[in-house]
Amino acid sequence: MTKELKYIYGPVPSWRLGKSLGIDVLSQPSKICNFDCIYCQLGKTDYCPAQRQEFIPSADIIKELSGLPETTIDYITFSGRGEATLATNLCETLEGVRKVRKEPVAIITNAVLLSDEKVRKELLAFDFVVAKLDACFEKMLNDINRPLNKVKLSSIVDGFCAFRKQYHGKLAVQTMLIKQNAGFIKVFADIYRRIAPDEIQLNTPLRPSPAEPLSRTEIASLAKQLKVLLPDIPIKTVYDSEKPHVAPLSEPETLKRRGKI
Repeated sequence: MTKELKYIYGPVPSWRLGKSLGIDVLSQPSKICNFDCIYCQLGKTDYCPAQRQEFIPSADIIKELSGLPETTIDYITFSGRGEATLATNLCETLEGVRKVRKEPVAIITNAVLLSDEKVRKELLAFDFVVAKLDACFEKMLNDINRPLNKVKLSSIVDGFCAFRKQYHGKLAVQTMLIKQNAGFIKVFADIYRRIAPDEIQLNTPLRPSPAEPLSRTEIASLAKQLKVLLPDIPIKTVYDSEKPHVAPLSEPETLKRRGKI
């Protein structure tokens, strides 16, 4: 049965997080992000605010979360239609979530704002931070992620390293592999080594996307190379990780924020 929801979506079968119930702290008709990635399943970025702001009152999100029917999930995940760290009420919303739910809470971010000390401090409260790194050169960042503000790769990597020193939860670095960056796995390995995450996640666009995915064989080969270069860091790939069976509470809201169930 479909339930009408405005801010919550899923649960979805996530290869990274198991049964994941999404919280969209942006919840606008259009995507809000500081990137316009060439592979994004949500399409073109329509809006990038000059500064972080509150988009949805935390109380409205928590009220909707509190009214959900009983459902078994592994993680509550801050994600949705854009970049969650652009919302200034992350901590307030997270505090509200913890009052009504007992599951661990994750956030998926493009890592741009890890360079901001205030954002890093806010993310310390999450149990699992999945932050992406799709580029190992400045031109690659501009070609693949297409930042809408002035963003330097060095600033993103420095933010990762600073956050790693502060954060005691689980940190994963996720890389979306496509033809433009797949040939540079050794360069990525050097950056991963600097960051020292708890896990490396190798993704490729398997949902409907403007970019072509790499094959299972190609991803397996890149993962094998990484395991030789970084034997002490666990590596997960989108092809090899199990996805649990789960039905969303609202199919329209889930499709709007995920592109595919």
